[in-house]
Amino acid sequence: MYDVIVVGARCAGSPVAMLLARRGHRVLVVDRATFPSDAVSTHYLHQAGLRKLKEWGLLDEIIDAGTPPQRKMHFAYRGIRLEGFAEPVDGIDAVYCPRRYVLDEILVNAARRAGAEVLEGFTMSDLIFSGDRVTGIRGRRGDGPEREFRATVVVGADGFNSTVAKKTGAEQYNVRPASGFVYYAYYRGLDWGLHHKTGFNENWFGTWPTNDGLNMLSVISTRRRFKEFRQDVEAGFLTVFDDVDPELGEQLRDQGRREGSFRAMRYPDNYYRRAHGPGWALIGDAGYHKDPYTGWGISDAFIHGQLLADRLHQGLAGERLMDDALAEYNKVRDEESAGVYEFTTALARLTEPPPFFRATMEAASRSRVWTEKMLGVIGGVVPEYEIYGRDALERLYEDTGVPPERRIYDPAG
Repeated sequence: MYDVIVVGARCAGSPVAMLLARRGHRVLVVDRATFPSDAVSTHYLHQAGLRKLKEWGLLDEIIDAGTPPQRKMHFAYRGIRLEGFAEPVDGIDAVYCPRRYVLDEILVNAARRAGAEVLEGFTMSDLIFSGDRVTGIRGRRGDGPEREFRATVVVGADGFNSTVAKKTGAEQYNVRPASGFVYYAYYRGLDWGLHHKTGFNENWFGTWPTNDGLNMLSVISTRRRFKEFRQDVEAGFLTVFDDVDPELGEQLRDQGRREGSFRAMRYPDNYYRRAHGPGWALIGDAGYHKDPYTGWGISDAFIHGQLLADRLHQGLAGERLMDDALAEYNKVRDEESAGVYEFTTALARLTEPPPFFRATMEAASRSRVWTEKMLGVIGGVVPEYEIYGRDALERLYEDTGVPPERRIYDPAG
């Protein structure tokens, strides 16, 4: 009998298992994959996510794996440009974009070292119920016999197609349609650094250095172009770069050497799922998914993983009722992620941004200090009120010389 079974051992599941095992709880983690292995991913770790890795003692492992630091962001959105980097936080003065076969193995091994049992190559097929309460899982490893494991709580960290979510009937809410699709690939021969650029024709590209001396190049375009795009992916890929930044498009054609094939990501709608019920909880994309445009998936998995582990510990330790602890986890997760969700779903449409976002980003772009603060908000290490609070907005507009008639204070305005 386990205290917690975690279904899914990647960036959402392994941190929860590690944190609980470090507190002495008996934890089992299962995953259909074996590690190290790759996964479709944005790779990007915001400073807020890196801060969690540092707290857990794992950031140095990411750095020691040869993941290159990035200390300047080239951000552009339909004519608005923000270039710089957020102020260092807790000594973190860079962002990192590790390959998933690097990151996930570090996380899985950390869970093992903490005392969690890890069962790789195991596919969960069903949940076990006692009445309406989840009490365990069943599944098998490869072609082996079906096995059952029991626990006080089962955590679904198994992605947006979560079997745990389906079996528990976890309903979605605050759903917003997905706007685009992603293709990405790895290249040599480029020394571009970190770019996040949206053009005027509903196209975006991002670039960031990653492990093995490679650069990850990614594009997003509107869904109505998907059928045409996939008929000639390389041509479509290059066209996006040409459209958004012709100079970089030319460099890509002349200097870029692609390694491996293009990878596609046609992601689901943005949503929240009810993240708890009797004997179960959801973490990561299983419980909350948003467009990859802002690259917040991994960092949110870390932040919410800490939150969930803390509440699970309270329930397991008898400090409060487990159901109450998990309900609070769901509530706090929703409250703390609301700003990122709004920002992501607004800009991910790749169209003209809402007037409030255009006004504040244009104002911030005129000042190095406010640019760094805005990038800190985007990176999750500067509180939103330092830009979007009423007094902060007044200072922003005053400092950057925005005429009174062009100042917007209401996000709905």
